[in-house]
Amino acid sequence: MTVDALTVEYWTRKGKIRAVEDMSFSLEKAETLGVVGESGSGKSTLGLSLIGLVPFPGRITKGKIILKDKEVLKLRKDDLRNLRGKEICYVFQDPMTSLNPVKKIGAHFVELIRTHEPQVTKQEALKRAKKLLKDVGIQPERLNDYPHQLSGGMRQRVMIGLAIALNPSIVVADEPTTALDVIVQAKILDLLNALRDAYGMALILITHDLSIVLQRSDRIMVMYAGHMVEYAPSIEIYSNPKHPYTQGLLKSIPNIELADQKLEAISGSPPDLLDLPKGCRFWPRCYCAFERCRMEAPPLITTGTEHFTRCFLYEEGRKA
Repeated sequence: MTVDALTVEYWTRKGKIRAVEDMSFSLEKAETLGVVGESGSGKSTLGLSLIGLVPFPGRITKGKIILKDKEVLKLRKDDLRNLRGKEICYVFQDPMTSLNPVKKIGAHFVELIRTHEPQVTKQEALKRAKKLLKDVGIQPERLNDYPHQLSGGMRQRVMIGLAIALNPSIVVADEPTTALDVIVQAKILDLLNALRDAYGMALILITHDLSIVLQRSDRIMVMYAGHMVEYAPSIEIYSNPKHPYTQGLLKSIPNIELADQKLEAISGSPPDLLDLPKGCRFWPRCYCAFERCRMEAPPLITTGTEHFTRCFLYEEGRKA
């Protein structure tokens, strides 16, 4: 997948909000991309735009999304619907609201499979569903259960099973561990990585927690107020973070190996997207800000091999 200069806007009574602005990146087969940022940074909007599900009053106003030589934004509704589930699938934050409460788990799988592959019989679809449940660590007999009869972690596993049912090229997992305890979180994330390796799919992992993706992603994109502020291989983000925002996120992660570690919070709050500060969007919270940051918006600068940062510090030859 290739995304080029993607911009997503929401038109409200109070004005226009650019939730995602001028976003460009690529995703290779069997690669995991971690998308990180605080609430309101545009992570979910970016994920939804990839499958053409930006909710009203939002709309994609600029850019291209290329998947297997198809320009997603120019597809007809029927073609786009066929693309979802078969080529790219989405795991939503809350599986309880994503699953139909009056349908058994097996019915969800049958509907998905037969919608895209009408030649498949109900019995064949149920047989595939049993294997998929086994792949995600659930007993096949639970196909006869309703969503409310499953735990939160099991419902999330069901959503992951539905996501991989048609062997898609890309799975977008939006906060897949929300409201789960840390043990179940680890199991869900390990499961996603195992399925990525087994099925050869690419994975976009959206989260507000940088620690979740550091060891599980090949590359990481850090978002702030609709902008990509840093984009680099995971090891580079960990060992050599460039943007002050990324540095702040790393300093807020507890390390159990450091008994005397002092956690540092990023001062202030993310900006109102209806009233963005002039210049760099992060400067009101940045300990490195200087006069130019307050006047001009920084471009995305190459700061190393496959390492990009939206910060004047490196254009000026300074060090954050």
